[in-house]
Amino acid sequence: MISPLLLAFVPSALAITTWGQCGGSGWSGAGTCEGSVCSTINPYYAQCVPGTAAASPTTTRRTTTTAGPTMTTSSRRSTSAVPTTATTPATTAAPSGTAGNFFAGRQIYANPYYASEIEAAIPSLPASLRPAASAVADVGTFVWLDTAAKVPTVDTYLSNIEEINANRGSDPETIGAFVVYDLPDRDCAALASNGEYSIADGGMAKYKAYIDAIAANIKKHPNTKVALVIEPDSLGNLVTNLNVQKCANAKDAYIEGVTYALKTLNLDNVAMYIDGAHGGWLGWPANIGPAADLFAQVYKAAGSPKAVRGLATNVSNYNGFKLSTAPPYTESNPNFDEQRYVNAIAPLLQANGFPAHFIVDQGRSGVQPTQQQAQGDWCNVIGTGFGTRPTANTGDPLVDAIVWVKPGGESDGTSDTSSPRYDAHCGYSDALKPAPEAGTWFQAYFEQLLRNANPSF
Repeated sequence: MISPLLLAFVPSALAITTWGQCGGSGWSGAGTCEGSVCSTINPYYAQCVPGTAAASPTTTRRTTTTAGPTMTTSSRRSTSAVPTTATTPATTAAPSGTAGNFFAGRQIYANPYYASEIEAAIPSLPASLRPAASAVADVGTFVWLDTAAKVPTVDTYLSNIEEINANRGSDPETIGAFVVYDLPDRDCAALASNGEYSIADGGMAKYKAYIDAIAANIKKHPNTKVALVIEPDSLGNLVTNLNVQKCANAKDAYIEGVTYALKTLNLDNVAMYIDGAHGGWLGWPANIGPAADLFAQVYKAAGSPKAVRGLATNVSNYNGFKLSTAPPYTESNPNFDEQRYVNAIAPLLQANGFPAHFIVDQGRSGVQPTQQQAQGDWCNVIGTGFGTRPTANTGDPLVDAIVWVKPGGESDGTSDTSSPRYDAHCGYSDALKPAPEAGTWFQAYFEQLLRNANPSF
């Protein structure tokens, strides 16, 4: 039997519900708007909006995919929606999640793997950029557990963190930071970051074993603090992309998998932040209410775990945190930066009983506005730079920390059109080319981030 939680997100066969995507450049979904009209919002995105006129056939794009006093991975997508007024549910008392700001007085571990990538890149850099590159290696970033083979590094890194804290008296305390990212049929609305597990091939059982292994490794280090970002893009795709067949097929598995992760990783030394997409995707008024509802429903289905602190936003994306004016590519989206998005969704989450605290990825957001042609362009965007260093001094009580979740220099996706994981976004005019496969080192992109870093290194 399908639970009410799952049933709420089951679309009719070949019918796209109101506010669903119905077209756009590179979009591969199918179906027609049910009781609504397919309206072209921009060349990249069309959406079913209320109305009775026959929808014009269109095709448009798909969406994709350390913090302490000095805090210090992977391809993120976005989707826009027609601005409307979101319904605010009745206010209820929201839980606090993990007590207090998890990042205050702490710093994120600068992991050896990212440092080794940078060290290997330095000899090929211009001499003028080499000192800056060495400085980047000292910035704490999240470790992406995007395959089961990487899970043993949790034990390795937490053991190293224990030694660091013991040797310097935990001043400041170093914490581990990992991204849980291995759902079956992962990255359902794009191709660049398709994962190792398939729903059709026992993927859910394999995913639960992957989560169990992460939990077992963390339990070996009960006195070491660990921050986790849970499944980038997964729930966001269930808000906007159920008309993409792969997402429709994966919806139950995504909800089951995320729920299992929240239950299993609910440990005393852990703070979890569910991926909350970003303002250019779920910040549109038509999307923000359904998004808050879904986050709260999954949280409650997991038993309202105390280790869930809130949401992680802008993971692997480029949005600025606090902008004075809206970039032209954000169109009419009122939540065009991450601070606006956080402050717009927080009361909706709180009204649903969800702990509304946030971490915001600014690792590649140093240049504002970006050179994106559309806010949903996510792949290796040209002209970007390293952004604000990880910090718990955010100036916003809702935001626990500015962090670097995406390791800058690792590719978002390949520009090789013959690759099985080629996504059209990586061939757009605002994407740097030639680009290697997602997650692999992209030397030219790392150099771009160094040159454009703001603040500079």
